[in-house]
Amino acid sequence: MAELRLSAERRDGSLIVSIAGELDTVTVPELDTMITEGRRETSWIILDLSRVDFMDTHSLAIIVKHWKRLTEAGGILVLAGARYQYTRALWITGLASRLPMNDSVEEAIAAGPDQRPRPVTKPKTVPPGPVTT
Repeated sequence: MAELRLSAERRDGSLIVSIAGELDTVTVPELDTMITEGRRETSWIILDLSRVDFMDTHSLAIIVKHWKRLTEAGGILVLAGARYQYTRALWITGLASRLPMNDSVEEAIAAGPDQRPRPVTKPKTVPPGPVTT
C-alpha cells in the first residue's frame, strides 16, 4: 500500500503543504482534503513536492482543481521542489509550464504571491554511471 505523509505550516502569508511519499488514487484524497481546508485560510498555497516519490494523473487532477479554484478567487497555487524523476507527469501533461514552479519552498516564498508561470524545461538529471555486470 502506498504511503503518504502530509504536513502544513503557515509562513510569510502562505500555507506550505509538504508532501512526502506517493500520490496516487489511494492517497490523493488526503491531499485534496488538506488543500481544501487550506483554501479556507489563505489564497496562497505552496505545494512542497521535494519528497514526492511518485505522482499519478489522479493527483494531477486534484492539483489542477485547486489551482483553478484558487486562481478564480484571485489566489495562487505554487509548486516547489518537484523532482522530474518522480513527478514527470507534470512535464508530460504540460502542467509544468502552466503552473508557477520554483526549485524550493524558500524560492517560492521569495518570489511572493504574485508570481506567474515561467518557462520551465525538463530538469537536468544526473547521467547514469557506467553499467557493470
